[in-house]
Amino acid sequence: MADLDFTPLYRTTIGFDRLPLLMQAAKRTSDSDLGYPPYNIEKCGDDAYKIVVALAGFAKNDLEVVSESGRLVVRGKMSERADDIEYLHRGIASRSFERRFDLADYVEVEGATFENGLLTIGLRRELPEKFKPRMIEIGHSASDARVVERSSQAAA
Repeated sequence: MADLDFTPLYRTTIGFDRLPLLMQAAKRTSDSDLGYPPYNIEKCGDDAYKIVVALAGFAKNDLEVVSESGRLVVRGKMSERADDIEYLHRGIASRSFERRFDLADYVEVEGATFENGLLTIGLRRELPEKFKPRMIEIGHSASDARVVERSSQAAA
């Protein structure tokens, strides 16, 4: 991927300075990190999302979910288990991991559940009142009407 020049963006916009950082972080993510653990990101409504992470072999106590300044971090470290098992084939991964998700502005974590080997994290975008569209009433005041009448009389 070629390096992108964001200079034109900075000349005409304000507050988009996080975009280049997100692009650079996406570029640094190695392909080996993309496969484990597998996960889905689901859209559940206009402002609702769900991340589902498949964690076979992990227990609830082996997992940590942290939301910090626009980032969601999911960590897993299996607790020590008796390793006296002789495997003929070992296909279930049991390695530690850390998965990061960058969250858009105003996206908050609602909660997390762990059931049947699936960690489900609920997310919701909650816009502050001042950013929601609102109807502005157009009023008509008596003082405005008089000013218009006076200026039309003066022109006559």
